[in-house]
Amino acid sequence: MKTIYSKNLCFFTLFVCVLHFSQNVKITGRVSYKNKGISAVDVTLKDTYDGATTNKEGFFTFETSEKGNHTLIFSHTKYIGSEKNITISDQDLNINIDLKEQVNEIDAVVITAGSIEASDKNRSAIISPLDVYTTAGSDAQISSYLTYLPGVQKVGETEGLFIRGGTGTEAKIFMDGSLVNNYFSNSVPGIAGRDRLNTSLFKGNVFSSGGYSALYGQALSGALMLESVDFPDQSSYDFGVSPIFLNVALQRVNDDKTFSFGASAGYSNLKLMQEVFNFNTDFNAAPSGFNGDFNFRIKTKSGGVLKYYGMFNTDAMGVKTAGLDSDSQYSLVKLRGKNTFHNLSFRQKLGRYLLNVGSSYSFNRSDLNFSTESDEVQSAPTRLLNDGNYLNFKTVLERKMNRISAVRGGFELNYANEELSIEDVNKGYRDLISSAFVETDLGFSNRFSAKIGARAEYSSYLKESNFAPRFALAYRLAKDWTTSFAYGIFYQNPESRYINSAAQLDFQQSQHYIFQVQKTAEGRSVRLEAFYKKYNDLIKVQNIANIPGQYQPVQTAVNNNGDGYAKGAELFWRDKKTIKNIDYWVSYSYLDSERDFMNYPMRLKPGFASQHTLSVVAKRFFPEMKFQTNLSFNYAKGRPYYDIIADNGENIIRNEGSLKDFSSINLSFNYLPNIGKKDAKAFTVLVLSVSNVLGRKNIYGYNFSSDGNFRSAIVPPVNTFVFVGMFISFGVDKTEDAINNNL
Repeated sequence: MKTIYSKNLCFFTLFVCVLHFSQNVKITGRVSYKNKGISAVDVTLKDTYDGATTNKEGFFTFETSEKGNHTLIFSHTKYIGSEKNITISDQDLNINIDLKEQVNEIDAVVITAGSIEASDKNRSAIISPLDVYTTAGSDAQISSYLTYLPGVQKVGETEGLFIRGGTGTEAKIFMDGSLVNNYFSNSVPGIAGRDRLNTSLFKGNVFSSGGYSALYGQALSGALMLESVDFPDQSSYDFGVSPIFLNVALQRVNDDKTFSFGASAGYSNLKLMQEVFNFNTDFNAAPSGFNGDFNFRIKTKSGGVLKYYGMFNTDAMGVKTAGLDSDSQYSLVKLRGKNTFHNLSFRQKLGRYLLNVGSSYSFNRSDLNFSTESDEVQSAPTRLLNDGNYLNFKTVLERKMNRISAVRGGFELNYANEELSIEDVNKGYRDLISSAFVETDLGFSNRFSAKIGARAEYSSYLKESNFAPRFALAYRLAKDWTTSFAYGIFYQNPESRYINSAAQLDFQQSQHYIFQVQKTAEGRSVRLEAFYKKYNDLIKVQNIANIPGQYQPVQTAVNNNGDGYAKGAELFWRDKKTIKNIDYWVSYSYLDSERDFMNYPMRLKPGFASQHTLSVVAKRFFPEMKFQTNLSFNYAKGRPYYDIIADNGENIIRNEGSLKDFSSINLSFNYLPNIGKKDAKAFTVLVLSVSNVLGRKNIYGYNFSSDGNFRSAIVPPVNTFVFVGMFISFGVDKTEDAINNNL
């Protein structure tokens, strides 16, 4: 009985197998994209368990016992899914199909020519507030931090962003899309002003050293776009103290994060540090100032966000320098200034549209008094008073066309009203610049994208208009390698301080050509960029008045006949992965630039442009000790200097040469202990920072006597400076953020 059963079982099994093989149909094929096979594509017969996955060449094969009309499904995360209707009979099938690429924001190539972006962590964040605070030598200022990145020159005697052969006034700074007028504090000749806005206000920043978006204008060189925090993480109270300043702040936010407000106040004075260090600058009135700000944020029921930030500050100082002319032993200058800035912005989604509306207002007063002193007898002061009111309004409407394509457009109004007086010269300057712009992002595939835009402006003062087309292309060469090209025309009004006559002037113009190759992988990035800038219609000036004891006369623009060029190459390498707990980067820039502008008698290498610059930054974090040490090094080949005077109606070079090379090594140490109970921690940072550790005597330039026989060096206020401070934030513990940022 058992034998019969076994024979029957074997026969039945064989029958089923034969039946099975006789009914199965083999389905084969190839899945490709632009004739190239795609691996890891799931191929399945709809509503069955039959299917396969393609190999490296895109081929697949499987068998099925199904018959009749069916649907074959092809799916892959990076390609648009596809379905194909087939009829299965007794014959094997061969199915070939081409898929279309699935375009999405994560995989799409990003246009980065001329830009370093940090507002989106998926886009290789580089500039963050914590980066700024923990970079030795940056002095917690975004503008100082940027000098450690490609394209920005270290120019210590005056404020501004000197980008790729451009002056400090040829770069503009924006907050939430609105122009920030007077971003830097008031200053005296030879001493640079500081950033007015607190770095911690911003969650991410985009810095463009050229070829920037059509949404921004009136900048020949570049733009810095600051994006403020929407809502704080939680309520907190902050306190900062050092020998230089005292600062207190509070920030309150409700549980739903639909409303927050905050305020801060601070006072600074350099007098104590004057007593400790040997300053190069003789401050007969130590630099001091008072500042305060207020902010609120409101989230509407429809999801819109309204943000306001307002601040004011005062600054004062007095400087005494040795005179170069025989009629004076000393030159004296006193500064008293005040400034207020207000920014209001609103963002609202309207279906597939995004509306951004912003406005800013600022008032700035710079009150300078110049005099000379000889045998303890002081001359009558000459007062240079400049009051400025500035209003900016901007609106942008954007519509998404698909996941990586969009079109946006809008308009901008920029109004300036200035009053300047010096001796018998009184000037009123008023101008309304009206602008309209349109721009589109075109994502053709994950490998190829473009940005095309244009901007048009009209100046009521110049009574002139302009039209500025711009475009950029990006292509992914390989998985981590991308290349970008950008071109654009950029216009800017002549500086108002040089408009003192009835000379017929026009916009200044620059053209940018930028090519970039970049590789970004986990923890590492390298960027190579080459650029060419052509300048047209730069202003030329002549002297109209002298200020007693000062070596920079009052000048007025006479025409727009200047021109020039700037070309160069840059390298940026950053590595946070190779060495555990160490983040470092290297930045090198080569610049070849000449200009015929201002009072230059011919094309010359600008006095603010160094041919070679190098920066190295290294940060080492000790997680267990909650301790960080930072090292930075800056080098710049000696800049040219010129002593240019007017002789019989012509400008001539009386003295010229090159400064010695600039270099500086900076160190900072940050300790992050916890104060308070475990359930009520305070985030605390103790800071010790030393700038120019080796005490190198750097020189920024020279002042010359009226006869040209004597000169004095323009030097930093102090060769080596030590800063000690403590910052405490009650109610929020950011220790883990600080640690994770450095791992």
